[in-house]
Amino acid sequence: MDKNILSIKDVRDGIVSGDFSAEEVTSEFLKEAKQKNQEINAYISIREEEAIASAKEIDEKIKAGEDAGPLCGAPLAIKDNLLIEDEVCTSASKLLKDYVSAYDATVIKKLRTAGAVFLGKANMDEFAMGSSTENSAFGPTKNPVDTERVPGGSSGGSAAAVAGRMALGAIGSDTGGSIRLPASFCGVVGMKPTYGRVSRFGLMAMASSLDQIGPFGKTVADAEEIYSVIKGADKHDATSRNAGESQLNLGDPSSITIGIPDEYFSGTGLDDETSKAMQETVDFFRSAGMKIKKINLPYSKYALSAYYIIIFAEISTNLARFDGIRYSRGSNNGSLFDIYMKTRGAGFGEEVKRRMLLGTFVLSAGYYDAYYAKAQKVRQLIKRDFIEAFNQVDVILSPTSPTVPFKFGEKSDDPVQMYLSDIFTVPVNLAGLPAISIPVKGRVDKLPIGFQLIGKHWHDSDLFSLGKYYEGQ
Repeated sequence: MDKNILSIKDVRDGIVSGDFSAEEVTSEFLKEAKQKNQEINAYISIREEEAIASAKEIDEKIKAGEDAGPLCGAPLAIKDNLLIEDEVCTSASKLLKDYVSAYDATVIKKLRTAGAVFLGKANMDEFAMGSSTENSAFGPTKNPVDTERVPGGSSGGSAAAVAGRMALGAIGSDTGGSIRLPASFCGVVGMKPTYGRVSRFGLMAMASSLDQIGPFGKTVADAEEIYSVIKGADKHDATSRNAGESQLNLGDPSSITIGIPDEYFSGTGLDDETSKAMQETVDFFRSAGMKIKKINLPYSKYALSAYYIIIFAEISTNLARFDGIRYSRGSNNGSLFDIYMKTRGAGFGEEVKRRMLLGTFVLSAGYYDAYYAKAQKVRQLIKRDFIEAFNQVDVILSPTSPTVPFKFGEKSDDPVQMYLSDIFTVPVNLAGLPAISIPVKGRVDKLPIGFQLIGKHWHDSDLFSLGKYYEGQ
């Protein structure tokens, strides 16, 4: 069994046909995960007994002639901000190191029904706040491609698990690029669906108007297999909905127009290597017969400023629940203020504290209109830019990150430089659009670089179709 070439379809077909069992597949990936995790630290916890038990259940279903589901036996890593009933869920924070989930997230229920096997909870930036997975209370995750470099964040553990063959696929969350940036840095595929396409019920909220759950895979097809299971409306999430799937006509490439935003290719800190890789990618689609059209997204230059004001505000609100009484158990001695100081002061990391303080400031009397209200107006202008652009093009192409994966410590002392890593991804979240990061081809023995395809609202399938076309040529 060669894990380097196995796809989700290969695993499903092999188990159903009896070429190998779900238990064998799971055991192989668990062995790899345990060996590599000492160095990579992709997992906060590995659930060996539970994974083997799930695999055996699948094998019993197959023997009984039952349908074991579309993800039959696929070993997945789950970001540790998604709830699995009766299991610890830390969100990579000391504050929640002993918190046990009371129920399954909707995504977990869907994956379980589809036959997926959960290998463990993947490492992440604390409460999903970061772009490098250096902010975890359980230590940083290393990039399997080059262990001196970060895997991206905040879903770095999920991306590293897939890149390091420690999982066949993974689940992450994306608030401003937290799936796409790690996918780019680790050389895997990562997809952020349209906001509302996947239920957020059971996801520990960071910024509720921006958070979205999505898949990682070695290939676009694998990411699509996972996406197909987790998408759909959920009565527990009022923002979720069903939507019809679109389909680009790839039988006639000349009918497809790809937009190239000027603002994403000039004056954005794009390094030379990434710029060259983007030009090669654009040339690929042009040579395939697709139309390449320059477009403008003028308000994108304000996206980072608006985004960080909005998420700081929502973080301040969402994390108010972690008060030392409901979700963590500190000392109850002293006044309420003393309890807050002991619990929140010791439990939260520096980046989380920074964002909470700034969020409380922008929501405070006298500053709400100056910062938060204005940022929300800019958000609408950014969304309008995309709507106007999509009147001219079918899909937008851009870099995922302005740089190749950076080394540990290179940006951790400068929050602004770290935030700039998300310059190409945050506008997508502000507009609620779907986007996918796909590795640029031909980079064997080189650092990974991902390009980003951005689609119209509810046109998630367009991205999978175009991505699979790119991989298959």
